[in-house]
Amino acid sequence: MTALNLGFIPLTDCAPLAVGKAKGFFAGQNLDVTLSREASWATVRDKVAIGALDAAHMLAPMTLAASLGIGGSDVPMVAPLALNRNGAAFTISAALGQALRRLEPEAMAQTPPSAQTLARLIAERKRAGEPALTFAVVFPYSIHNYALRYWLGQAGIDPDRDVRLIVTPPVRMVDQLRAGTIDGFCVGAPWNAVAVSEGLGEVLIRASEIWPGGSDKVLGTTQAWSKSNPEALQALLRALLQAGAWADASDNRAELCELLGQPEYLGARAELIGQGLDEEILFQTKGSACPVPSQGVWFLTQMMRWGQIPTHIDPVVAAAEVYRPDLYRTAAKSLGLEAVEPQLSVDEPEVFFDGHPFRPNEAVSYARAFAITRAKR
Repeated sequence: MTALNLGFIPLTDCAPLAVGKAKGFFAGQNLDVTLSREASWATVRDKVAIGALDAAHMLAPMTLAASLGIGGSDVPMVAPLALNRNGAAFTISAALGQALRRLEPEAMAQTPPSAQTLARLIAERKRAGEPALTFAVVFPYSIHNYALRYWLGQAGIDPDRDVRLIVTPPVRMVDQLRAGTIDGFCVGAPWNAVAVSEGLGEVLIRASEIWPGGSDKVLGTTQAWSKSNPEALQALLRALLQAGAWADASDNRAELCELLGQPEYLGARAELIGQGLDEEILFQTKGSACPVPSQGVWFLTQMMRWGQIPTHIDPVVAAAEVYRPDLYRTAAKSLGLEAVEPQLSVDEPEVFFDGHPFRPNEAVSYARAFAITRAKR
């Protein structure tokens, strides 16, 4: 058997790895997998980069950032599989929710809510000399950061000047909200449900309401490892596709929640894990496992918009080097599965919650079209 070390962060969307181990899908592909529960996304990235982990559950934009040499890593990576779509949400404290409803109750009742009410509250707090609201995201290169920034920016809120954004590991979000050190957070399941269940806050908007079907996590590994271990990589992809299909099946939902609730995985209540699964998370069905290059392009436009990368980078080329649907396709076909590949065309427009169309082949002009753009030259 081939021995592999795989890393994960305690989130509901680590399910394909947990299922692959517990239900024998890894063993069925002649893989002896050791799963390593990690403390932070930076640790996951760094361990993959140096080879301490062969591959890992990773944030979809993180593989792009590492390949471009930004954020503390300069190791080309590939994402041959999307582990899930949807699941992230922006949760605010109970106090902030009450303040927003007092200000504009009708606007706050809309679904999804605009950030305009929050913009008004921020302006009032500034005039009163109150400190900026503090929101936490899981990593600078994450759908959580970009979706939250997009939502704030649509209302004219500058996320780098009008509020304070900090990075906090997912498992610490609820503690930070309970302690009052943050006013809200954007994180994946189940931690939003945990905060709500404890009466600490409320979910204001989900990432899927901002960008329906956006990639959340991927399987990430180094380009060097993928080239040196093509057979092991394909075996890993096959096992994860099988595990993702098992996790998507409603008949397996109760068992999956119990598995993920164990201390070695999430250590959260099964019913709270089930909420995220029932609401929107997909692992393998409806093309959810395909790493879509055009979605990688959108992440790169957000890196440009917020000054993380220069505008001379070609997002279409950069995304194609990292997001590898060809590797996914090979694994799916070897299992007799239809390789569903949504939104692969660079010419196909995608519309976000504000109606702003995104065309991958016009990525740089798209990034520059927003009112708040700090792209490096």
